[in-house]
Amino acid sequence: MRDYLTRMPRDYLAVATPGAGKTTFALSLAAELIGRRIVDRIVVVAPTEHLKLQWAEAAAKAGIPIDPTYSAGKGKISSDFLGVAVTYAGVAVNPLAMRIRTERFKTLVILDEVHHAGDALSWGEGVREAFQPAARRVALTGTPFRSDVNPIPFVTYAPGDDGVPRSVADYTYGYAQALADHVVRPVLFLAYSGEMQWRTRAGDEIVARLGEPLTKDLTSQALRTALDPAGSWIPSVLEAADRRLSEVRRHVPDAGGLVICTDQESARAYAKVLRRISGEAPVVVLSDEKAASKKISEFSTSQARWMVAVRMVSEGVDVPRLAVGVYATTTSTPLFFAQAVGRFVRARSRGESASVFVPSVPALLGFASEMEVERDHVLGRKVSDEGDIFAAEKELMAAAEATQSEGDDEGLPFEALGSEARFDRVLYDGGEFGHAGEVHVGSDEEMDFLGIPGLLEPGQMRELLQQRQSDRAKKQKSATPEPDTIAEVSTHEQLAVLRRELNGLVAAWHHRTGKAHGITHAALRKECGGPAAAVANAEQLHLRIDRIREWAARKSS
Repeated sequence: MRDYLTRMPRDYLAVATPGAGKTTFALSLAAELIGRRIVDRIVVVAPTEHLKLQWAEAAAKAGIPIDPTYSAGKGKISSDFLGVAVTYAGVAVNPLAMRIRTERFKTLVILDEVHHAGDALSWGEGVREAFQPAARRVALTGTPFRSDVNPIPFVTYAPGDDGVPRSVADYTYGYAQALADHVVRPVLFLAYSGEMQWRTRAGDEIVARLGEPLTKDLTSQALRTALDPAGSWIPSVLEAADRRLSEVRRHVPDAGGLVICTDQESARAYAKVLRRISGEAPVVVLSDEKAASKKISEFSTSQARWMVAVRMVSEGVDVPRLAVGVYATTTSTPLFFAQAVGRFVRARSRGESASVFVPSVPALLGFASEMEVERDHVLGRKVSDEGDIFAAEKELMAAAEATQSEGDDEGLPFEALGSEARFDRVLYDGGEFGHAGEVHVGSDEEMDFLGIPGLLEPGQMRELLQQRQSDRAKKQKSATPEPDTIAEVSTHEQLAVLRRELNGLVAAWHHRTGKAHGITHAALRKECGGPAAAVANAEQLHLRIDRIREWAARKSS
C-alpha cells in the first residue's frame, strides 16, 4: 500500500503467495482511490464464476458494493453498485462493451490471477482492448507464471542478464517471507509410493514402482494406475489422510480436508471410499453443477470433514479451515500444483500447519521441494547467432519433457490391473524425512509422521521430524538384526523383494535387447507358467528370475 501510494503508477503488478492477502490489498487500495476521487468505479476480472462471488462478498465487507452477476453488454447496473465482477472469458466475448464502460468512468481494473489473460489469444486481446482506457490497473498473481511465451497485457517486461525478457513485479511477497511473518502455514508433504501393474494397449503387462526413474509415458501410466479407485493405492492414501485429519482436529476442531481429483467419475468414486473410511459423506463439488459455489461456501463455514472437487477449488477459492489435502490428479504442471497447494496455506492462528498427501512422482516432489522458489514470466529467448537459432524450440521441448499437463496421455489407453501403497517420505522446508526400508501403510513408522500434532511452529515441526526419524533409527539399530535369507522374512515382504529383483532384471534385459518390459514379462510367463508378476507366488517368481538369468548367460556366451 505504502509503495503504491508513494508512486501512484497507472499499472501495478503485485506477486504474492496464496493466502498472503492480495484480495484485502486490492480492495483497501480501491477504497483509498475512491476516497481520493482518483477513481469512480471498480471492475474486477477473475478466472471463474465462483471467484466473482467471492470478490463481491469480500468487497461488501470493505464497503464497496460490486455486482457479480454483470455480463459484458448488459448495459447499466443498479446505482447501488460501485463496480462489477466479470471473468476473463466474459471479457473476451464482448471487449468493446467493457471498453465503453471503462471509458465512461474513471475506472480501477483489478486483474485477479492475471496469468489467465494469456490462457487464450482472444482472452489477452480482449483484456487489452477492454481496459486500455482504464485510469488505474492493478494486476495480482499468487502462482508461478505461465510457461509459454505469450506476453500478458499490462505486465512490464525487461531483459535480464542473459538478454531474455522477464516480467517485472512492482512488489513481491514470497512464501518464505510470508512463513517468517506467520501469514501462511508451513506445509508438510507426505509422499506415497508403491507397486503398480497395468496392461498397455498392445497387451503388454507392466509392473513398476511409483517414483522409480521411468519414461514420461510410463510415469504417467503408473500415476494413473495409482489413482484408479478400483486399486489399493488411493483407498490406502485416503485412509492415511483421514487419520492425519483426525490428529489435526484434536487441536483444530473445525479443520477440513480436500481431495483434488482428475475428473468427475474419480471424484464420485473417491467420495464413496471416504464415506466408508470416515463414516461421513464428503461434500462433492463438480464444476458443471449450478450449486457448486453454494456448496463451497457452505463447506467453508461448516464442521464437515471432507470435500472432494475436480478443479473448482484449485485456484483463488478461500476455505481457510482446509488443513489436509490429497493431490489425486494427473495434472502435474508447476502452475496447477502451486494453485492447489495454495488452498491449504492460509493461516488463521499461529501454530497451524498444513499436510498435503502426494504421489511419489519426481515432478511433484520437485515442485514440493521448491515451494519457496519465485519465478518470473520468461518470454522467448533472442537469437544471437546461427548456433542459437533453435534455442526457442529447445526451451519448448525441455518444458514439454519437464512437465505433464492434464490430458497429455489421453492417447495412451491402458488397463489398470492393481496397485499397492507404501509410505515413502515427508518433505518439509526443503528437507526430506523418512525411515529406512519399506514402510507399510498402517505401520508404527507411518504413524510417526501421521500423528504429528496439528499445532506446531515451523521450527518445532522440523525438530520433531528430525527427532522421530532419529528415534526410529536408534530402535532399528538396537533391534535384532534382520534375517540374511529371503526365506526368513514374512511372505508379503518376500514377494515384494522377489518382484523388485525380477523387475530389475527385466529392465536390464530391456536396456540390453531393446525389448519392452511387457513383452519380456509375457515371454517369461509363457515359458515358466503362472499369472502376472503382481499376483504370482514365490516359486513362480524364482523360476522367472532363474530363466531370465539363463537368457542373459546364453546371450553373453
